[in-house]
Order: sequence, then C-alpha cells, then structure tokens
Amino acid sequence: MGIDKKGPVIVAELSGNHNGSLDRAIELMELAQDCGADAVKIQTYTEDSLTLNSTRPEFMLHGGLWGGQTYYELYKKAKTPREWMKPLFNHAKEHGIFLFSSPFCKDDVDCLEEAGCPVYKIASYELNDVQLIDYCASKGKPMVMSTGLATEEEIQRAVDIVRSHHIEDLTLLHCESRYPADPTKFNLMSIPYLKEKFNCKSGLSNHAIGDELDIAAIALGADMIEKHFTDDKSKGGVDCEFSMETADLKKLVNDAKMVSTSLGVKGVHLHDDEYPMRMGRRSIYLVKSLKKGEILTEEHVRSVRPALGLDPYLLDRVLGKAAKIDLESPIPLKAEDFH
Repeated sequence: MGIDKKGPVIVAELSGNHNGSLDRAIELMELAQDCGADAVKIQTYTEDSLTLNSTRPEFMLHGGLWGGQTYYELYKKAKTPREWMKPLFNHAKEHGIFLFSSPFCKDDVDCLEEAGCPVYKIASYELNDVQLIDYCASKGKPMVMSTGLATEEEIQRAVDIVRSHHIEDLTLLHCESRYPADPTKFNLMSIPYLKEKFNCKSGLSNHAIGDELDIAAIALGADMIEKHFTDDKSKGGVDCEFSMETADLKKLVNDAKMVSTSLGVKGVHLHDDEYPMRMGRRSIYLVKSLKKGEILTEEHVRSVRPALGLDPYLLDRVLGKAAKIDLESPIPLKAEDFH
C-alpha cells in the first residue's frame, strides 16, 4: 500500500468528525500523524452519492446515534466535500501524511484521481456494488475492502473483480458493521481466514471502544487496523461516540508496536542470549559416592539445577551401568564415567 514498515498499518479514519470544516479536517490529519498513525483515511461523497432525498420510511433513520433524520440529511452533514480533495491531498503530500479515501460513486473516484489518491477503500456497505469496485480497480491502485455484512460468496466476487485488473496489493478488513460495535459480535478468526482464503493481506476495521480487539487482531496476524479518530469527543462529530481520541491513538500505536514485535517467527525459536541461560536448567548430579565397578542406581542421583551434568532425559542410558572410576559426590554426572 506504499507504506514500508514492520507490523500493522495503523489507519486513523476521520469520517465526518471534521464537522464541516476544512481547517479542522487538516488539523485532525496532522494530529493523527503526530500521534503515530501510519495513514489517514477520509470518505469522499456527496449526499447524492449514497442515497435519495426522500422521506419515505425506508430512507429514515430510527434509533441509534443518528435516529430522527433521513439518510440524505445525515450524509449532507457528514460529507467530506469533493472540493476539499485537492487541498487535503496537497496538504498531505507536503507534510508527509499518507492519505487515502473511500469513494461511493464514479464521480467520487474521478475527483480522487484528479487529487492523486494513492489507494482506494471500499466501505463494507458498498461491497456488493460491483460497478463501483470495478471502476476503482480499473485505476490500477492498491485497494482495501471492508467485509462487514458480506457473505463469503460476495467477498469472493469482489476479490475476483479486483484481481481481474491485475491488482496484487489487496487488503481485506474484517468489520463488525455496528456503531459502536459490540465486542461479543466479532469473529476475529476471520482475519487469518481471509488472508489464507483470498491470498491477500487482512486486518480489522474496528468500531468498538478500546484497543483490546485491535491487539487481538494483531496477534492473529492483522496487517492493518483502521479506527475512527477525533481530537476531543466533546467537540462533537457524527462518529465521535466510537472514535479514538489522541491518547487512545497513541496507546494503540504503542501497543501495536509492542505486540507485533513480540510475535516473532513461526515455530519454536531460541534467541542467542537465551542459550547461556540454559545452564540454569536441571541436570543429573551424583549425590552418593560410587567406587569403581559399583552399579549406578536411582539412589545415587538427583535431578537439580544447574545444567552441568547429564540431561535428565539421558538418565536411563546410564542407570544400571558400572562406574569406570571412583566418583565422589556431589558432582555433575557424566555418561563417559560408566560402562
């Protein structure tokens, strides 16, 4: 995706937390970078990209964070206008911020192409919009797709479209599409499954509070963690209720670094500095003296620290054998002293 680092890419999603202010959007981008985020994501749409201006019952929001308004009203308030794209991407380039976006129609994609968007993200609710996926993929850039609400067949269809455009850099994000999300509803084992099944990178788009699920996802091999971000929830914003604040983002970045570093390599592995420590383990010591020719029995030995004598798993090879020389206890037991 154009970000060269070890460990998962941490993405701060601004969504509509800019509260309709371009200056605030820029401020949040810079703050996310200062907190250690590897990338910032925005959403590029107009209210007409997503829905119809209608008060029919199916266009009304009931309950939850956004109840009492129409979809059209919500998206009009939450949008990141297309005319902001060039200023945002120019600012990001000038300040070394990796910025990318989720488009919701072809016009959004065209706008992002003009602005120089390096990666396209397909939101979970758009994963069945095959025309949008195809148009994004036709640009030949890395892609990220959220899989919330999708069946495996739908994910396969979307992946096939992306692959048909010879795009190798694809990341599938497991997503629980509730706002905020209930941790008990997550199926984090999807993360390694998606990676193996679709031969791509995988990760988590997380709308739950806290970073516990992010850490679990990283331990399962997540290549990307995406979470909504704001500087201060008290300032409002359509997604502020389930967004990280600055302290949360800093903690996530630090925790992600620690956990990803601790994962190490697959299989059993000893570090070079651990080999000297093996001397502190157990070995067989002679605790009762033997004369030359006497037979070694269990009464003559004990398994104790340190590991200067015979390894305990080799004890049966010398029990019942005769001592070659006189042996005074306590000494580390050596196999070569018996025949």
